[in-house]
Parts: sequence; structure tokens; C-alpha cells
Amino acid sequence: MTLLEFLILLVVAGICGSVGQAIAGFTRGGCLVSVALGFIGALLGTWMARSLGLPELLAVQVGGQPFPVIWSIIGATVVVLVVGLLSGGRRI
Repeated sequence: MTLLEFLILLVVAGICGSVGQAIAGFTRGGCLVSVALGFIGALLGTWMARSLGLPELLAVQVGGQPFPVIWSIIGATVVVLVVGLLSGGRRI
């Protein structure tokens, strides 16, 4: 994976994390938190999809590797909701 592909992956993950935060209605941190949420959401969302036997809906190819956009957004939303409920997070 080249540096450019890595930066594109970070941007895609950041967008997915930001959308997940917007859907959940809670916000924590800034750009780096959104990127982390995008990656964590991708892991959690993919795991949930495989457990339920659901297909991969939209995957972006970055550096020859698929990044599950829809499942990343769903997973990030779940993570933000859980963190917001446990910590009494602030609303947007």
C-alpha cells in the first residue's frame, strides 16, 4: 500500500466515522476520532454482517483491499450510540 492509498483510506474512514456520528446524534473529538470510528465501525459492521449472513453492500477498493463503506457507517453508528449512552455524551 502506497502513501497515497493510505491517505485515501484515512479519508474514506473519516467520512464513514463522521456520518456515523451524525446519524447517532452524538459527537466526541474531531477528525482523528472520526477516522478511528470509521475503522472500528468497519470491523464491527463487517462482523455483524457476517454473523447475520448479510452481503457486503458497498465496498471501495483501496490498494487492492475492499473497505466496507455501508457496514463501516452502521458499525460506527452503533459504537457512537453505545459510548454516548454509557458516558452521557453531548448532543449535536
